[in-house]
Amino acid sequence: MEVISEMSGYSTRTLKRFFHIYLSSPPRLSVFPSEKVNLLIDGTYFGKDLCLIVYRDNTIKFTQLYRLSNGEKYVEMKEDLENLLALGVQIESITCDGHPSLLKAINKVCKDIQLQRCLIHIQRMCRIWLSSRPKSEAGIELRKIISTVHLIQTEVDKQNWIINLIDWHKRYENTLIRKLNEETGRYGHHKWTRHYRDKRHAKFISSIIQ
Repeated sequence: MEVISEMSGYSTRTLKRFFHIYLSSPPRLSVFPSEKVNLLIDGTYFGKDLCLIVYRDNTIKFTQLYRLSNGEKYVEMKEDLENLLALGVQIESITCDGHPSLLKAINKVCKDIQLQRCLIHIQRMCRIWLSSRPKSEAGIELRKIISTVHLIQTEVDKQNWIINLIDWHKRYENTLIRKLNEETGRYGHHKWTRHYRDKRHAKFISSIIQ
C-alpha cells in the first residue's frame, strides 16, 4: 500500500477507501443467452504470468465471458465453454488463433460447430516465417499474397486467393524442392510437402524462401 501511495500521490488512507468502495461492489459479468453465436476467443498476455482470455459474442458485439489466468489452459477453457453452453449461449461457430489447448477444449465440448482460424493470426505468423523483407523473388511474391489474406470476405475472394497461392506454388515449386533437397539430402515431392506443412520447420522454410 505504501508503494502504491508513493506512485499515485494518494495517502494510504485514501487508497484504502478506494479499495473498500471497489471491493464492496465488484463488477458482475452478465451472460446473454443467444442463438447462432459466432464466438471470438482470444488470449492476450500482460507479461509472462498474466493472461486475459476473452469470449466475445460477435453476433451481438458483446463479451460474454472473460477469464484471468497465467496461461491458456485446456481445463479452464473447457470449463468456460461448458459454462457458456449451460447458460444458454448457443454456439454456431468459433473463430480463434488455433492455440492447441483451445482447439482441444473446443473439440471436447462443442466439436460439431464450425471452426475457423483468425485471418489476422494466420497473416501474422506467415509474416514472421517470411521475415519483413524476404530477399528472393519467391519470398517477395509470397509475402504480397499473404498481405491480402485479411481482405477475404466472400467465397469468391477465398477461391481467388487460393488460385493465386497455387499459381505461386507452381512457378516456384521446383526451385523450393531443389533447395530443400540440397539442405536435407532427401529427395521426392512428398518429403517437401511434409516439411512445408509442418510448423516445426517454420524457421527452415523461412530460410529457404528468403
